[in-house]
Amino acid sequence: QVQLVESGGGLVQAGGSLRLSCAASGRTFSTLVMYWFRQAPGQEREFVAAVNWSGSNTYYADSVKGRFTISRDNAKNTVYLQMNSLKPEDTAVYYCASRTYYSSNYNYKTFGSWGQGTQVTVSS
Repeated sequence: QVQLVESGGGLVQAGGSLRLSCAASGRTFSTLVMYWFRQAPGQEREFVAAVNWSGSNTYYADSVKGRFTISRDNAKNTVYLQMNSLKPEDTAVYYCASRTYYSSNYNYKTFGSWGQGTQVTVSS
């Protein structure tokens, strides 16, 4: 079982930036494909970004493409989400998740373990 701990959320004005971190343990990090999801109040959890084992391939939801960047540091067992040009609609709890393989099936119900999440609030 992979344990995930997210951090880095906060309150920021529209147009600002935040960097989220997710520390993983319980499995060799370099064997995991890492994902970021988010969940706004009253809405389902949605895919944001993913990165493959080496960091050479990244995938983004259309809503964040060009503004968010996912990256990873396998030496630190950590995945990051750099969020720039933030908008009020980016307000949500952000979660990371993992798989041992990449799939474009981003249905959150198919992921086994989640961290506690980190709140991001963007004010207008």
